[in-house]
Amino acid sequence: MKVLLGIFLLALIVLHQDFWWHDRYTPLIFGFVPISLAWHVGISLAAGLLWFLAVTLAWPHELDAVEAEGGDQ
Repeated sequence: MKVLLGIFLLALIVLHQDFWWHDRYTPLIFGFVPISLAWHVGISLAAGLLWFLAVTLAWPHELDAVEAEGGDQ
């Protein structure tokens, strides 16, 4: 699972570069949102989903056990 999340992270890094719509404002999405801004909104939503999945699926459970025992106090 960690490898798959890493691949998705690398894909987001590559897609974030946006060299194909970087200097364009047309076409407009929904009639008023420039295409490059809509692209970055999509990338931001995908990044939020990726980090949610990373915390949910790849978080080390040993850390939660140490916190429940009282930690390093």
